[in-house]
Amino acid sequence: MGKAFDIELIFTSIPQLLSYLHITIWILIASLVIGSTLGLFIALPRIYKVPVLSQIAAVYISFMRGTPILIQLFLVFYGIPALLQLIHIDVSRMAPLVFVIITYSLSTAASFSEMMRGAINSVDKGQTEAAYSIGMSGKQTFTRIVLPQALVVAFPNFGNLVIGSLKDTSLAFTIGVMDMMGRGDTIIAATAHAVEVYIALAIIYYLVAIILEEFFVKSEQKLQKHDQPVHI
Repeated sequence: MGKAFDIELIFTSIPQLLSYLHITIWILIASLVIGSTLGLFIALPRIYKVPVLSQIAAVYISFMRGTPILIQLFLVFYGIPALLQLIHIDVSRMAPLVFVIITYSLSTAASFSEMMRGAINSVDKGQTEAAYSIGMSGKQTFTRIVLPQALVVAFPNFGNLVIGSLKDTSLAFTIGVMDMMGRGDTIIAATAHAVEVYIALAIIYYLVAIILEEFFVKSEQKLQKHDQPVHI
């Protein structure tokens, strides 16, 4: 078993874990891009109260937000191949990373959808009416007037979503993805020192979260410059 606690292992583990950080970041970025796009389309039926689609979207959001991400990961990883097997499509050799991105994209879509729904509804309805009065179409009004303002309103919550998603990616190793957690698992198996490796992982995740948080704070300040008082 070696030493009860080996502080040196923390510092020797960090470089090994950092070499897999790009996989964690790739999962995060891919799921955010796909999930945000999908989430916006899911939000629209609920905002405009489209029959049937609105109810389906509500059930989807409720399910994704009400179940643990780990269960969703297993459902996608085992469920999609089983369903596709019924129509004689074999995806058993597909990389686990694909299923991870699918899962996190679907989960992100549900959260982003509700975030955008609240942000869009917060935009003054008078602006929409004014846009219609000068001859703008519904699509033009949404893309040029409503959506830009809604994105600014949703931006702080989006930052929280990104940091939350970063922490959720730590579960990807449970289906065989060799990310930072996966590499950490192999180090633990080789050294039998779990605490030190988890401390090293905690340090890396915490530092990345701080960097992301600082980025979103600075970005939010720039976005809200027009709301700041002008000193003469």
